[in-house]
Amino acid sequence: MFSFRRFVPSGLALAMAVCSPLLNAQLQQKLEAQYALTKTTADRSDIVTAGAVLVLQKDDLLMDTTTSTTPIANTYKGGKLTHSMGDFVTNKWLRKMPGASPAPNVDSRTFVTGEKFWVTKIEMHDDGVVFYLFSDPISDVRYYSTLKFPFPKGSTPDTDKMVSQVAEVLKVDDSGGDSKGDSKQQTAAPAPGAAGQPAVAPAQATAQAPSTMAPIAAPPPPADAPPPQPKTVALGQTKDQVVAIFGQPAKVANLGSKEIDYYPDFKITFVGGKVTNVQ
Repeated sequence: MFSFRRFVPSGLALAMAVCSPLLNAQLQQKLEAQYALTKTTADRSDIVTAGAVLVLQKDDLLMDTTTSTTPIANTYKGGKLTHSMGDFVTNKWLRKMPGASPAPNVDSRTFVTGEKFWVTKIEMHDDGVVFYLFSDPISDVRYYSTLKFPFPKGSTPDTDKMVSQVAEVLKVDDSGGDSKGDSKQQTAAPAPGAAGQPAVAPAQATAQAPSTMAPIAAPPPPADAPPPQPKTVALGQTKDQVVAIFGQPAKVANLGSKEIDYYPDFKITFVGGKVTNVQ
């Protein structure tokens, strides 16, 4: 006999099974867009491509040295970080076993609020999302671990709620520094000063040097030249003096002891070589 009550839970489970991969893909895409991934070398000794720097918002995140085969697994639940000892414990006990050869230099370190590191991978599991974390060298040693954010049991994970849950533990550092907190910006060195003079910092040098040359003032206009004196003829002047003033006459009439020189606008009469009349 057909049972509607049995069909409804089965249909709901099928719908959840279909939606879950899609929601997981959306969640992973959203997280990777917010927490840009960092690429490391195959042996986890260095960074090839740097991604987002993460700032820890909770205490007690445990990490293993990268020489460990398996990183320590941390879990965030109920507002607290918990962790398994993972490969660190395995190697610790193996060291005590005669003839055992555990991974060398395996150690762990506890990270606290405010410390920084990178994320190298974000994985979606059936029961939660897992971040793979990787630190900068600390006393020449790098550390790594995983951090899991479990999905709520018996329900499809809400993308926004999961993003908010991750943000309770991991915050993207937007200060422009690296995972050690050092600024990437380099301060320019002061410009060297002349011998015996202090060096001038770039800001001071800029303040002291004029940004543009002052425009050259135009020369003042020349003073008005005095009007030329009118050319005049005085009685008694010689012909040479008249020629020096007016130049050669246009016409000369010689009348014995008397001579008349004609200019365009006037004529001058000489008697005995001197001016006697001007008309």
